[in-house]
Amino acid sequence: MENRKPKLMWQVRSKIRALHYSYQTERSYAQWIKRFIHYYNLRHPKDMGAEEVTLFLTHLAVDLKVSPATQNQALCALVFLYKQVLHSPLGENTVNAVRAKYHKNLPVVLSTNEVKRLLSNMYGLPKLMAQIIYGTGLRKSEVHRLRVKDIDFERNQIIVKRGKGNKDRPLPLPQSCKEELLKQLAFVKQLHLKDRRENVNGVEVPYALERKEPNAGKSLAWQWIFPSLRISTDPRTFIVRRHHAHPTVFAKHVKKAIEKAEINKKVTAHVFRHSFATHLLESGSDSFLLLQKLHTLLPCR
Repeated sequence: MENRKPKLMWQVRSKIRALHYSYQTERSYAQWIKRFIHYYNLRHPKDMGAEEVTLFLTHLAVDLKVSPATQNQALCALVFLYKQVLHSPLGENTVNAVRAKYHKNLPVVLSTNEVKRLLSNMYGLPKLMAQIIYGTGLRKSEVHRLRVKDIDFERNQIIVKRGKGNKDRPLPLPQSCKEELLKQLAFVKQLHLKDRRENVNGVEVPYALERKEPNAGKSLAWQWIFPSLRISTDPRTFIVRRHHAHPTVFAKHVKKAIEKAEINKKVTAHVFRHSFATHLLESGSDSFLLLQKLHTLLPCR
C-alpha cells in the first residue's frame, strides 16, 4: 500500500500542538491558511511562495481594509506554515516588507469611580472574574484557566501557572475577594462530586500529565475555578468533559454592564488590567504593599 503524507491541515494542527500553542492560536492559524489556499483557487502552498504571500496580504489590507493587527495575524500564520510545516521559510526581507505598522492608541483606563459603577452592574461569576482581574492584573485567559490548586488561601496568593511566556508567577490574593472565592470553591466541590457520580471524564490537564497520571483530571485540585455549567466535547481530543467558562460569557456580561453604568468608553477585559496598572502607578509606587492597598478600594460583595 502506498505511503501518503498526511493532509496539509492535519500537519499544521499536529505541529501547533507539538509546540504547545493555544487552541485559540490553532484556530486562528488554520483559518488564515485555509483563506490563503482558497484565495489561490486551492493551489497547494508548496507550489507558492513569498510573492503569493505578499499579494494575499496586500489584498487583505487594500481590498478588505483589515486592521494592521489582523493583517499581521495572517502573516504570522503563513510564516508558521512555510517555516514549521513546509520547511521553506519566507525570508526576513519578505516578512519585514509586508508586516503592517501598528498605530499606537492610548489604552483605555477607567477611573476608580467608573470601576465601582461598572462592578455594581455586574453579578455572578463574571463579576468575580472582573474583580480578580482588577485586583491582580491577571489576563482574562489566565483567570479562565485558574484551577483549585492555584488558590493558596493560607498564604493569600494566586499562583498563575504557565502564563505569558510559559512562566509561573505568584500574585497576592485580594482580601476583599477571599470570601466570594471560598463560596465559589464550595460550588466547584459540589459540581465536581456530581461529575464523579455521573462518571464524567476528567478535566483537561497539561501536556503528558494525563498519560502519566490518568486520574489527575478527576481530582479536585485540577478542577477549574470558573467551570462551565455544561458538559461539552473537547475540540482537539473529542473527549466529552467539563471545560472552563467560555470567554464570550464574560465579554457579553461586561458589555451589558457598560450600557447600564452609562460609561462611554470601549471596555474589554484588558481595560481592567490597564486600570489596575494605572491606579497602582498613580499611588506612587509599584511595591507589593500597594497591591494590598489597591485591593481595599473595591469590596467584592
